[in-house]
Amino acid sequence: MMRWWLAVPLSVMVALSAWAEGPTDEKAWQEVREVVKHLQARYEKTKDLQADFSQKTKIEGFERPVTSSGKVYIKKPGRLRWDYVDPATEQIYVNQDDVKVYVPEHKQVLVGKLTQMAASKAPLELLQGAAKLDESFEIEPTTGKDRGVGGTPLITLIPKAKEQESTQNLQKIIVEVFPKTYFIHTVSLYEISGNVAVFEFSNLKPNLGLGNEVFDFKTPSDAEVVRAPVLNGP
Repeated sequence: MMRWWLAVPLSVMVALSAWAEGPTDEKAWQEVREVVKHLQARYEKTKDLQADFSQKTKIEGFERPVTSSGKVYIKKPGRLRWDYVDPATEQIYVNQDDVKVYVPEHKQVLVGKLTQMAASKAPLELLQGAAKLDESFEIEPTTGKDRGVGGTPLITLIPKAKEQESTQNLQKIIVEVFPKTYFIHTVSLYEISGNVAVFEFSNLKPNLGLGNEVFDFKTPSDAEVVRAPVLNGP
C-alpha cells in the first residue's frame, strides 16, 4: 500500500518549461494571491481539525491506481494522526519530528523521525498550516484551464529547498480549496519518478477541541517495536 510518506517522490508529465503556456496574466496571479491569503488566514484560525480523506496514487508503470481512505486528525502545534481504514488498517502518529506507525495486521510499530522517514514533509506542512506557504514554496497559478470546485483557482506550489533530501523528490504540489471556507479540498503531489498521489478531504470539522489523548499512541502489549528504515534521496 502506498502511504503518504512514500507518496512523494513525484514526476511532472510536462516539463516546467511548459509553464509559459499556462496562465501568466496579472488576473491569474491576483486570483492565486487572493486564494493563498484566505487559505493561510483560515488555517491560522484553526487550532485543530478532523476530516475524512481518500487517497488515489497512480504509480508509474502500473495501469490501476492504488486507492485507500480513512480519517485524519490535526492539532497545533505539530500533532497529527492519520488513520487508514480501507482497504487495510494502519495508524500514523506524528508529534513534531517523532513518528509512530502502527500496523495491526503485522502486530508491529515502526518508530522513527519524520525528517528521516518521509520523502517529503510538504503534505504535513500544508495540512497543519504550520508553515507560511511563501516561506517553503514558490507559489504560481496552475497551468491549463482546469478550475477547482465552484470555479476556485488551483494553486501550484514548487518547493524552494530542492537541494534538501526531504524535498528533492517532490516536483510540485497542486492545491484545490473549498469555496467560501478556503479549507483544503484536494492536494495532488507530483513526484520526479512519475507517481501522482491525490488526497481528497471531506466532512471537515475544525476547532473541536481535540484532546492530546487522540494523538498519544500507546503501544499494544503484543506489538513489536521496530526502528523505521531511513528513506534516502535518489
